[in-house]
This record gives sequence, C-alpha cells and structure tokens, in this order.
Amino acid sequence: MQRLLVALLAAVDAAIAAGVGLAVLLAPLTLLWTIAFGVTADWGALWPLTGTLWQFGHGVPLDITVPKDVIVAVGIAQEAASFALSVTPLAFLLFTLLFAARSGARAARSGAWLLGSLSGTAAFALIATGVALTSRLDAAETSLLLSILLPSAVYLAGALAGALRVVWDDGDGGLLDRLHDIFDSWGDWGAVPAAAVRGAAFAVVAITGASALGVAVMVMLRGGEVVALFEAARVDLLGVAVLALGHLAYLPTLIVWAASWLAGPGFSVGLGTAVSPAGTQLGVVPGIPVLGLLPENGSIWMLVVVIVPIAAGAVAGWAVRSRLVWEGTPLRTGPRAAIAAGIAALSAGVAAVAAVLAGGSMGPGRLADAGPAVGPFALAIGVEVLIGAAILLLSPRHRDELAEERTDRWMAETAASEAAIGGDSTAVGAVQVDAAHETVPLDDIRDAFKGPGFDPKP
Repeated sequence: MQRLLVALLAAVDAAIAAGVGLAVLLAPLTLLWTIAFGVTADWGALWPLTGTLWQFGHGVPLDITVPKDVIVAVGIAQEAASFALSVTPLAFLLFTLLFAARSGARAARSGAWLLGSLSGTAAFALIATGVALTSRLDAAETSLLLSILLPSAVYLAGALAGALRVVWDDGDGGLLDRLHDIFDSWGDWGAVPAAAVRGAAFAVVAITGASALGVAVMVMLRGGEVVALFEAARVDLLGVAVLALGHLAYLPTLIVWAASWLAGPGFSVGLGTAVSPAGTQLGVVPGIPVLGLLPENGSIWMLVVVIVPIAAGAVAGWAVRSRLVWEGTPLRTGPRAAIAAGIAALSAGVAAVAAVLAGGSMGPGRLADAGPAVGPFALAIGVEVLIGAAILLLSPRHRDELAEERTDRWMAETAASEAAIGGDSTAVGAVQVDAAHETVPLDDIRDAFKGPGFDPKP
C-alpha cells in the first residue's frame, strides 16, 4: 500500500476518533439542553461546554469559577467559589487510546507504522487545537497548551502501542528489525524486553479485571446507599440522567481507585480521609451518589486482598513462562529474574500514570486531595507483582518441561547433523529429513542410493 494512502487513512481514523468522542458528549448534552431550556436556550454555550468536557476527559484540569449570581442565589461561601477540578473521567481517554491503538496496528500491517502513527497524531492534534480555540468557558477555564498537548499525547501513545505490538512480531525492514537483531545478539538476554512487556500486559489486565469485579461486588452490597443518595439529592429525571452519565464516565476512574484499595495503600476522598483495607476514615464526604459505594470500615484482616495483585503477577509469570517453553527458549536464572523485574517495573509505571490521571482535586477546601497517592500505589503494585511473577518464573522447571526441552534440542541437533552429512556426500547423495518427522518414506531412501555404478545385488 502506498505510504501516502496509509497516512491519509490514519488521518481519517484520527478524525473519526475525535468526532465520535465529541459526538458522544454533544448528543446527550443537546437533548438535555433542549429539555432543560427549550428551543429558546442559549445554544452558543453548548459547543464550548462540549469542548471543555472533551478536554477534561483527556486529562486537562479545569479551573472552576462560580459566577457571582450563583453564589448569591445558592449561598456558597466566597472561598469555595473558585477551585480546581482534575480527577479525570477516564472513559473518554480510554476510548481515544483504544481507537488510536487500532489505527496504529492497521498502519503497521500496511507497512508504514511510523508514518501512520505520526500522521494520525498530527490530525488529532489539529482537531484538538481547533476545539481548544473555539471552546473557551469563563466558568471552566483550561490551559490552551495542555488542551492541545494532552489529547495529542494520548492518541500518540495509543497509536505507537498498537503499531509496535504488530511490528515487533512481523518486522518492519528498518529500525525495529535492527533493534530486534541487537536483542537477538544478546543470547538468552535478548528475550527479556519482549517477555517483560508481554508479562506486564497480562498483569495490568488481570489487576484491572479484578478491580472491576470489586466495583461490581460493592454495587451489589451497597447499592441501597447509592439509591438513598440519589433520593437525597432531590433531582428530577433530568438530574438523574446527568448523574448517571457522569457516573458512567467516571467508571474507569473508580476501577483505578479499587485497584489501589486492593493493592493496600487505598485512596482518599478529601484531606484527612483514607479508604484502605486496613481501615476507613471518611468524615463528611460529598453527597455524590457513587460515593455510597465506599466501605464504612475496614479491618487489618482485610489486607489479605493484596493477594490479588500477587496473583496477577503470578498469571503474568505463568503466561511468559508458557510462551518461552512453547518457543523453545530455555532461559537461565538471570534472564528470568530480569523478566520478573521488568514486569514489576512496567506494571508500577502503568499504575503511576493511572494514579496521576485518577487523582487530584474534585472540589474546594478539603476536597482538593482525592484519589490514590501515586508513590505508594505504584510501589505496592510493583512489589506485589514482582512477588507473583518471581514465584512462577524462578521456580524449578518441571520434568515435563525439561523433557520437552531435551527432545527439541535432540531433534534440532539430529537435523543439523544429517544436513551436514548430506552436504558433504558426493558419491551417494543425501536424504533430506525434516526434523518435524520421525520417519522417512522408503522410496526416498531407495532413490538416494541410486546412481552410476550402483548395484542393488550383493
């Protein structure tokens, strides 16, 4: 496929990703706007609100300023009229990330992974620039530079991840192939980088699944508290719809909070608060319905939940070890330990990025600190995943695994020996034996001994 066509298709993918993300916001907001204000509503404020929320969904913090007339009407304290909002609704960011990964993988299969990733990112950055310049709100200001850089960085990360996953296995005939050759020249250590990335992906997916299951369990156990908070809010059907949509957008953020709780450090919902398996100290929290899922108390015995990230590390170690056996790549203790350390480090890095995006400020005053702490969360995930991965990767190899390894080595040596003998023989000829077969047809052996001067009789 021509490189220009790949670049154009990648740009179209980026435009679709941005358009779908904006449409997902604009469509319900238009409906709610019509129901709330009627056809005589100020439609000029609809697009700025949509663009601002789209930027916020990609990690751009908001500086909220409550108008003076609202302060007087509602009776808000003057010091609470201005605050930052930086706890990101990660649903929009994940959508962009996954869509970009799909586009990058398609560009990689077309043979122009770098050009496709960069052209798609450039198109997405152009759209983000247009959104940032045309959607300015006085009540919710955003940094112009961050409004362009952060959405573009999200798309670039997704596109490169999707492209590299394909190119590393299939090759690109260029930079990555040379890098692959360098790794192969390291011997046993050459398998470490790819195995570490593969194991980290398994660990992150396992932790995410367990955390999502934990959120679902809390919904079943404390769903009544959520309903009670909905009723206490005294909102009409329109308000219920807005709250429900907001909860859906924040569902991935809640999963990150649940992952921090399973890892042990927990999270906070304001200054001086803590929610962890060892104990819960809340005080007064906002009446947001989803906060009804927070456990009221904890116990030191609940720290047993840290076995979940350890199990995720064990799953990663098992997946990597099985792949190494299947590929016939037996590694010594050193490379296996390096793979376990790499899995832990990459998992901790993902946890740190998730904590940055899922934490920050969610209101004025004591609500300026919410979400998981970056350092403790990343450290806990790294240590626990390391324990689980090391158990599976460094444990003695089973006799079946050793037997399979010896069989593969014997077959490879036999094939090499027969090929060498066949290459040196000039009078008799050679029988080419495929290492994947244990027997050779008799006709092939008979034909190999036919030649000038050959007499089949004794």
